[in-house]
Amino acid sequence: MFGLIIVLLASFCFCFQNVIVRILFNEQTILGIFETGGFVIPNLQNSFLLMFMRMVLVVPLMASFATKLYPLTWQDIRELGKHEAYPMLGRSLLGGVLMFLYLALLYVSIGIIATAIALTLFFTYPIFTSLFSWIFLGIPPTKFRWMIMVVVLVGTFLTIPYTQTTSDDYNAIGVIFGLASGVAYALYTVNAQKSFETIHLVPFTWISFATTLGLSSISLLIWQGDNTDLNWTPMWVGGFLSAIVTLSGHLMFNYGIKLIGATTAATIGATNPCLTAILAWLTIQETINGLQIMGIVIVTIGILLLSQEHKRFLKKWQDF
Repeated sequence: MFGLIIVLLASFCFCFQNVIVRILFNEQTILGIFETGGFVIPNLQNSFLLMFMRMVLVVPLMASFATKLYPLTWQDIRELGKHEAYPMLGRSLLGGVLMFLYLALLYVSIGIIATAIALTLFFTYPIFTSLFSWIFLGIPPTKFRWMIMVVVLVGTFLTIPYTQTTSDDYNAIGVIFGLASGVAYALYTVNAQKSFETIHLVPFTWISFATTLGLSSISLLIWQGDNTDLNWTPMWVGGFLSAIVTLSGHLMFNYGIKLIGATTAATIGATNPCLTAILAWLTIQETINGLQIMGIVIVTIGILLLSQEHKRFLKKWQDF
């Protein structure tokens, strides 16, 4: 049960991150009191810029208290330089590559097709996570787990706000990139579960963040934009807040993977659009229609069922 709560808290952190990005991209009314936002145009170049600003704060922030979370953090990282530890180093670096890859693919997809469609494609990742866990970890999902996964995905798709689209919104490349981002995220979760057998989650997460920072820096050099007229102060404030929730969210999500496994964590993580819809309704007064409310109820039922299934699994394991 503790693992489920940890992953739900991680999902709430990612929701705050989503709302912060919405405010940076579009003007919003905060708590019905004041208006702010719309500091940067939502395009691919600026998405990479925000990713870089987030990571350039996350990496030193986590480094400053990593030893408080795990005293042997830097010792373990130094040990990864030894020849016998190369497989662990490779999996840690792969975590960073996959983290960057799923974000980059999702940003490209959003730049080509409608945001709601891109997010729908991305949130198919629990299905891929279950398949990859079966293939690489030898953990076959139960029929009940498949049923819960379908319930949560249906509820998730209902909570994503859809707008009228044109044929251009269904560009094949955008669809492929949207699905590929879900595949990359699924591989990230499975790689993390496998890595935690031999390396602590704190050094693994820091290496992933550092790798993502390096790759996002390269992306900024490749996709250069005109940044002369940007309002940097609120962007750095947003970047700092985003860094805090990104760091907290990934640490808790990785800890959740260690406790309950990648497939269960991914299924709970798929509630992100549902939680974002609720948070956006509370903080920036975004409306929630009847279909979204139905989706929220369905997702809640799915999580309750998953909680009961996890309890039954633990009881059987203890009895065994």
